[in-house]
Amino acid sequence: MRHFKTISEMRRANGFPAPEHPMLSVLRITPDLLLNIKEFTCDFYMIGLKNVKAGYWLYGRTKFDHEKGSLVFWKPRQIIEIKNLEFENDGYIMFFHEDFLHGTALHTEIQKYPFFDYETDEALHLSPREEAIVLKCFSSIESEYYNNEDEFSRGIILSNIDSLLKYAERFYKRQFINRKQLSGKTVTAFNKLLQDYLQDASLLAEGLPSVSFLASQLSLSPHYLSDLLKTETGKTTQELIHISLISEAKNRLRDPAKNVSEIAYSLGFENMSYFSKLFKKETGISPINYKKQFLN
Repeated sequence: MRHFKTISEMRRANGFPAPEHPMLSVLRITPDLLLNIKEFTCDFYMIGLKNVKAGYWLYGRTKFDHEKGSLVFWKPRQIIEIKNLEFENDGYIMFFHEDFLHGTALHTEIQKYPFFDYETDEALHLSPREEAIVLKCFSSIESEYYNNEDEFSRGIILSNIDSLLKYAERFYKRQFINRKQLSGKTVTAFNKLLQDYLQDASLLAEGLPSVSFLASQLSLSPHYLSDLLKTETGKTTQELIHISLISEAKNRLRDPAKNVSEIAYSLGFENMSYFSKLFKKETGISPINYKKQFLN
C-alpha cells in the first residue's frame, strides 16, 4: 500500500494534473467523472461533498456505498480506497495537508471535531438548504484556490475551512435531533448492554467497561456514540458508564457480607483508590462511609 506525503505525489500517481497549491487540492466532482484511486494512506485531511450513483470507497476498513450520506470527513493516515465512483450531480473533494494548518488556531481546533473519527456510515446527511451552505463554502475555497496566491490567500482559505467545519458540527447536531427515534433506540440498547456487562462475571473479568467495547457492540464508532448519547441524555458515554458503575456499587455496598474492596474488584476496578475517588466524586461520600450507614 502506498503512503503519500504530498498532495502533488498523490495527484500525479492517479493521473491528475499538479495542484494549484502544494498543500491544498480542490477536485470538482461532475456526473461524467469516474473516480478510481488505489488503496493508500496520506498526511492530509480530506472533506468530500458528493451524491454517489454507483461504486464505493473504503475508509479504514469500512465500505462506504452510495446510500450513506453526502458529506464525509477523513483524517491523516487512514486507509482509503475509491473504486468506480459515479456521481449523481456536482460536488467536491478537498485535500489539505496537515502542515497547511501549522501556526494557526485551526491546527488545534480541528482536533476537537469528533466527526473526523466517525465511521463512513455515520456520514452527514445534508438537507437541501444545508447542502447549499456547504457548496458556498467549497465554492469560496475553490475560487481562492485558482486565484493568484498572495498574502491573504491562506487566511481566506483557512477561514472558509473553519466555517465549513463549524457548519458541519451544527448540522450533525441537527441530524442527531431529527433521528431522535433512532437515537432513543440506541440509548435503550446502550443501557441494556451496559447493565448486562455489569452483571456478567466473565465480561467483568476483562476489567471496567470501555467506551470502545460498548461502541463496537452497537456497531458505532466511539465518538459517534458519545455525541449521540450527549445529545439524547446530556451525558457522554464515559459519564454514563461511571453513573452505572456507581449505581451498581451503591446497591452492592448494602450487602453486609462483602467488604468495599471485594465490591470494587467485582465491578472490574483493579485500583481501589480509583474506585474510592470515583465513588466520592459521584456521591459526595467515600464508599466506606456509605457502607457504614447501612451497617449501623
